Amino acid sequence: MNVDLDDLDLYVPSVPHHVFDWLRENAPVSFNPQPYGTGFWNLVKHADIVHASRHHEVFSSAHGTNIEDPQGGADLMMVNMDPPQHTRLRQLVSHGFHPKMIAKLEPHIRDIARRIVDSVATRGECDFVVDVAAELPLAVISEMIGVPPEDHRKIFDWSNTMIAMGADPEYGGSMEIATNAASEMFAYWDKLAAERREERRDDLLSLLLEAEVEGEKLNQLEFDVFFLLLAVAGNETTRNLISHGMNFLMENPEQRDRLIDDQSLLPTAINEMLRMATPVMHFRRTATRDFEMRGQEIKTGDKVILWYISANRDAEVFEDPHRFDVGRPECEHVTFGGGGAHFCLGFSLAELEIKIMFEELLARLPDMAMTGPPARLRSNFINGLKHLPVKFTPERL
Repeated sequence: MNVDLDDLDLYVPSVPHHVFDWLRENAPVSFNPQPYGTGFWNLVKHADIVHASRHHEVFSSAHGTNIEDPQGGADLMMVNMDPPQHTRLRQLVSHGFHPKMIAKLEPHIRDIARRIVDSVATRGECDFVVDVAAELPLAVISEMIGVPPEDHRKIFDWSNTMIAMGADPEYGGSMEIATNAASEMFAYWDKLAAERREERRDDLLSLLLEAEVEGEKLNQLEFDVFFLLLAVAGNETTRNLISHGMNFLMENPEQRDRLIDDQSLLPTAINEMLRMATPVMHFRRTATRDFEMRGQEIKTGDKVILWYISANRDAEVFEDPHRFDVGRPECEHVTFGGGGAHFCLGFSLAELEIKIMFEELLARLPDMAMTGPPARLRSNFINGLKHLPVKFTPERL
C-alpha cells in the first residue's frame, strides 16, 4: 500500500485505520519517504511501540518528538529530552501530579464539571467540544498553573493555534500564526512570573520560580517553554478524549445504555475511550545507533514514528479491536505512552477529569445525540475534534 502518513488531508475525514490495519499485517516496520524531508520509519505494532518507549538509549526524544524537527526553543521542552535531563525537570512538578495529590482535587473538579453542565443543561443543544469538553481540562490546568479565570480563554485560543501548527485553517492557516501564538504565550508567562516574584501563591508558577535543578534555577526561556507544554498538553488531550468518548457513546447507544445501567463499568469504559480515541496519535523518536527491527535496517539518525493510534487497534493485543466495548477487560492501551521515561505525567489528572465529567453527563443528559457530523482537526499528530453539534432533553429550571 503506497500511502503517505504525513499527508494531513488523509486524517480529515477520519483516522485512516484501514491503512494502519494493512501495515500491521503486511509491513509492521516500513519507511515513509517525504518529498521535502528525509523520510521516517513507521512502528505500528503494540509490542514494538512498548519496546521503543522503554529504551530511550536507542530511541531518543532529544532530536524532537514531532515528524518535523523542533524550532524556536522546542528543544528545551521536557518532552524533547532524554534522561537524565528529562528526569530532573520532570521531578520539579511530579509531586503536584502524584495520584494522591490529584485525588484531593476531586471535590473541586466535580464542582467545575457541574457548573459546565449547568451552563448547557437547559438549552437542549450545544457544541459539545466548545461548550463542554474543552471547559473542564482548560479550567483545571489553568488553575493549577495559576492562570486567573478571565484569562482561561487566552490559553484555549493559543493552544488551538499551536497544536494545529499552521495546518488547520480554522485555527490559523500558517506556521507564522502558530509561532506568533507561542510568542504571545511566552510573554504572558513572563508577566505572570513577574507578579509571582512580587507575591508568591499556591500554584505551579510559584513552585517553578523557586525550584532548582542541580543547584540552578530555570532561566526565563526554560520557564516559558515548561509552562507552554503544561498548558497545551494539559487541556488539548483531555478535551479530545472527552469529545471522542461522548461520540463513541452516541454512535453505540447499546453501550451507553449498558454503562448507564451499570456505573461500575465506568473505569473500563474510560480505558476503552482512551484506547479507541488515542488523542496523541504519534510521537517521534530518533535512532541513536544502527539496528535491525523486523528485518528492516534502521540507521543512526533515522526518524522513527511510534504510531500509538495503530498500536491501540492491534488485534494481537485487543480482540475485535475496532469494536467499542465499555466492559473490555485488561485494556493495556498505550495512550499515555508505552511506559518508560516519557509515560504521561498527567495521566491521573486526565482519568479523574474524564470520570467526573461522564458521571455528570450520564446522570443529567443521558439522551445526548448528534445533530451533525463532527468536525475534525487537520492533523496527523492530534486526533482532534473541533466541533460536535448535539441535542438532548433540556433540564427544567
